[in-house]
Amino acid sequence: MKKTTTTIQISQSIGSVSAERYDPENMNSVLVLAHGAGAGMNHPFMTALSKELAELGVGTMRFNFPFIEQKKKRPDVPAVAHKTIEAVIQKTLELFPSTPLFAGGKSFGGRMTSQYFSKQDIKEVKGIVFVGFPLHQPGNPSIERADHLKSVKKSMLFLQGTRDALAQWDLIQQVTSSLSTAKLIKIEGADHGFKAAKQNIIPALALHIKEWTNTK
Repeated sequence: MKKTTTTIQISQSIGSVSAERYDPENMNSVLVLAHGAGAGMNHPFMTALSKELAELGVGTMRFNFPFIEQKKKRPDVPAVAHKTIEAVIQKTLELFPSTPLFAGGKSFGGRMTSQYFSKQDIKEVKGIVFVGFPLHQPGNPSIERADHLKSVKKSMLFLQGTRDALAQWDLIQQVTSSLSTAKLIKIEGADHGFKAAKQNIIPALALHIKEWTNTK
């Protein structure tokens, strides 16, 4: 497995962001993996998931959103997040033009990716992976945040914990069952950070992603 750190230019007004990719020797696919709202690309969860995926032949391109680069606590507005995701996908396409490409991410990163694809398209992207879709605020169950998913034409994989405070289980089931291109994987006992007692869930998450990407 080869690890490469790089910088990706987003636009003249936004600037550039840091990125890091893992290239397995026998890479079957590559996933552009966006981080959540509370931590950047080097959060232990993000790096551990990337390493597990690499062991299974799935390369990853992790990157920081501009607010992390600028050491701000407030996440970027959607327009900036969408532009960042687009630029990173295009860079990944340049690097791996013949490798099956997927996009998505943890929580905020996955939601921003699907928002982008509800309005735009990059035909080479074969599907979107959500590692904990943030359906609503804790203690305020609702499904309005999922409305844009109806406009996403890509295949979608939802990895969701049954104790996720940001996605009440019956509601995420309701949302995904109404989407013809969606697959929901139940991670029993896991919270939004995919912690479930003393279990290490990351290998299982990586395997689910690997198996799903193999079908696309």
